[in-house]
Amino acid sequence: MTQPEHLDEILYPRIKPYDRGELLVGEGNRVYYEQCGNPEGKPVVFLHGGPGAGVSKWHRRFFDPERYRIVLLDQRGCGRSIPHASDPDADLRHNTTWHLVADLELLRRNLGIETWMVFGGSWGSALALAYAQTHPEVVSEIVLRGIFTLRRHELEWFYEGGASAIFPDLWEDFIAPIPVLERAHLIEAYHRRLTDPDPAVHVPAAIAWSRWEAATLTLERDDELVASMSEPKAATAFARIENHYFLHGGWFREGQLIGGVDAIRHIPAVIVQGRYDVCTPIMTAWDLHRAWPEAELVVVPDASHSASEPGIAAALRAATDRFAG
Repeated sequence: MTQPEHLDEILYPRIKPYDRGELLVGEGNRVYYEQCGNPEGKPVVFLHGGPGAGVSKWHRRFFDPERYRIVLLDQRGCGRSIPHASDPDADLRHNTTWHLVADLELLRRNLGIETWMVFGGSWGSALALAYAQTHPEVVSEIVLRGIFTLRRHELEWFYEGGASAIFPDLWEDFIAPIPVLERAHLIEAYHRRLTDPDPAVHVPAAIAWSRWEAATLTLERDDELVASMSEPKAATAFARIENHYFLHGGWFREGQLIGGVDAIRHIPAVIVQGRYDVCTPIMTAWDLHRAWPEAELVVVPDASHSASEPGIAAALRAATDRFAG
């Protein structure tokens, strides 16, 4: 996705990395990372969504580049990390939540960072919670957006028919690649197609999966976003990785992330949530806030899910400004 011009008055100016690298994390995986801003500033790590979406240039702009040392990475299998999940022989066995948690800790140590702020949206909010609950001693603050914890009813809402009540037209396109007799379990049906080695099978399925999400991310449809997420290579990696994680419930116990907030209750935190988020409805942010009232909940009244929506972007920048020190 190109840098959204409508955010130029909300976010910090465009910046370039002062450092780029690849982290060897094992099992043949190399994870791309970059650092921006002030090398002596407050460390923060940006965790992208999906899983499988990768980072974009505009993700650097949520943080004051004079006060933050900004670390961004493409999680396993996507973006500039290799091997890429769109490859014909892609193997996702070593791509799980707990592999990603270990990758983050390895990156922190390799960069010589003692503690850092963790910033994550959508799937990134789940990864942020999982990482912080595993390593609370190295997390200084937490900023979350579009809360997603992969509970069964969250997955069923968006991928098994709940959201079709709001987008019945788009839902028809989503289920089109799946035969009628397989539509009772769409995540499983998609898994069979996304893991098929034949591009004639997995590419159309990947595009349908990715377009469904792209078309529902914003309060008003963003055609540029839909087009970028429908590009075959990116869509294939995105859909394969997402489906792989969702099929396994993120390798979480049901309700694990909300149930585990005692480990992070002491960490200053802000939760930003769009009121009309269809992908990750506000019910999950509310459940997290009830379990963790110490975390501030900011509900944006005129937004859905995407961090590119003006109200959400402004709330996220306000949170990072507060924690900049």
